Amino acid sequence: MIRYTVRPERVEQSVALLHAVYADLERVRPRGLRYDTFRLDGSGSFLALIESVGDPVEAPHHQLASFQRYRAALSEICTEQPTVTYLDEVGSYRAS
Repeated sequence: MIRYTVRPERVEQSVALLHAVYADLERVRPRGLRYDTFRLDGSGSFLALIESVGDPVEAPHHQLASFQRYRAALSEICTEQPTVTYLDEVGSYRAS
Protein backbone atom coordinates (compact mmCIF):
# COMPACT_ATOMS: atom_id res chain seq x y z
CA MET A 1 0.00 0.00 0.00
CA ILE A 2 1.35 3.40 -0.92
CA ARG A 3 -0.11 6.66 0.33
CA TYR A 4 0.86 10.17 -0.75
CA THR A 5 -0.55 13.67 -1.14
CA VAL A 6 -0.03 16.03 -4.08
CA ARG A 7 -0.28 19.80 -4.15
CA PRO A 8 -3.86 20.98 -4.86
CA GLU A 9 -2.79 22.68 -8.08
CA ARG A 10 -1.08 19.48 -9.28
CA VAL A 11 -3.94 16.99 -8.69
CA GLU A 12 -5.05 17.04 -12.34
CA GLN A 13 -1.47 16.47 -13.48
CA SER A 14 -1.23 13.50 -11.12
CA VAL A 15 -4.50 12.04 -12.43
CA ALA A 16 -3.41 12.51 -16.06
CA LEU A 17 -0.09 10.75 -15.38
CA LEU A 18 -1.95 7.90 -13.68
CA HIS A 19 -4.32 7.56 -16.63
CA ALA A 20 -1.26 7.08 -18.87
CA VAL A 21 0.02 4.33 -16.55
CA TYR A 22 -3.33 2.55 -16.58
CA ALA A 23 -3.56 2.83 -20.38
CA ASP A 24 -0.15 1.16 -20.65
CA LEU A 25 -1.18 -1.53 -18.19
CA GLU A 26 -4.26 -2.26 -20.32
CA ARG A 27 -2.07 -2.48 -23.41
CA VAL A 28 0.70 -4.63 -21.86
CA ARG A 29 -1.47 -6.66 -19.41
CA PRO A 30 1.39 -7.82 -17.16
CA ARG A 31 0.80 -11.17 -15.48
CA GLY A 32 0.72 -11.40 -11.71
CA LEU A 33 -0.05 -7.73 -11.11
CA ARG A 34 -3.01 -6.07 -9.47
CA TYR A 35 -2.74 -2.29 -9.23
CA ASP A 36 -5.48 0.01 -7.95
CA THR A 37 -5.26 3.73 -7.20
CA PHE A 38 -7.84 5.72 -5.24
CA ARG A 39 -8.23 9.44 -4.66
CA LEU A 40 -9.36 10.01 -1.07
CA ASP A 41 -12.44 12.18 -0.47
CA GLY A 42 -11.82 14.23 -3.62
CA SER A 43 -8.65 15.60 -2.04
CA GLY A 44 -5.05 15.53 -3.19
CA SER A 45 -4.42 12.37 -1.18
CA PHE A 46 -4.01 9.11 -3.05
CA LEU A 47 -3.84 5.48 -2.00
CA ALA A 48 -2.40 2.77 -4.24
CA LEU A 49 -2.86 -0.93 -3.58
CA ILE A 50 -0.38 -3.08 -5.43
CA GLU A 51 -0.20 -6.84 -5.44
CA SER A 52 2.39 -8.64 -7.52
CA VAL A 53 4.12 -11.98 -7.73
CA GLY A 54 7.78 -11.96 -6.75
CA ASP A 55 9.94 -9.13 -5.50
CA PRO A 56 7.85 -5.93 -5.09
CA VAL A 57 10.82 -3.81 -6.20
CA GLU A 58 10.75 -5.59 -9.56
CA ALA A 59 6.97 -5.42 -10.06
CA PRO A 60 6.06 -5.34 -13.78
CA HIS A 61 4.62 -1.82 -13.73
CA HIS A 62 8.03 -0.43 -12.72
CA GLN A 63 9.24 -1.24 -16.25
CA LEU A 64 6.67 1.02 -17.94
CA ALA A 65 7.93 4.39 -19.19
CA SER A 66 4.63 5.97 -18.14
CA PHE A 67 5.11 4.72 -14.56
CA GLN A 68 8.69 5.98 -14.51
CA ARG A 69 7.44 9.43 -15.62
CA TYR A 70 4.81 9.39 -12.88
CA ARG A 71 7.29 8.29 -10.24
CA ALA A 72 9.75 11.01 -11.30
CA ALA A 73 7.03 13.67 -11.06
CA LEU A 74 6.07 12.70 -7.50
CA SER A 75 9.10 14.36 -5.91
CA GLU A 76 8.02 17.63 -7.51
CA ILE A 77 4.24 17.49 -7.06
CA CYS A 78 3.87 15.92 -3.59
CA THR A 79 3.38 17.70 -0.30
CA GLU A 80 3.54 14.29 1.41
CA GLN A 81 5.97 11.92 -0.26
CA PRO A 82 4.90 8.31 -0.89
CA THR A 83 4.92 6.05 2.15
CA VAL A 84 5.06 2.31 1.55
CA THR A 85 3.35 -0.07 3.95
CA TYR A 86 3.55 -3.82 3.39
CA LEU A 87 0.29 -5.60 4.15
CA ASP A 88 -0.21 -9.21 5.22
CA GLU A 89 -3.69 -10.39 4.27
CA VAL A 90 -5.68 -11.80 7.16
CA GLY A 91 -8.92 -12.25 5.26
CA SER A 92 -10.71 -11.13 2.15
CA TYR A 93 -14.25 -11.17 0.84
CA ARG A 94 -14.86 -10.82 -2.91
CA ALA A 95 -11.64 -8.90 -3.47
CA SER A 96 -11.17 -10.07 -7.04
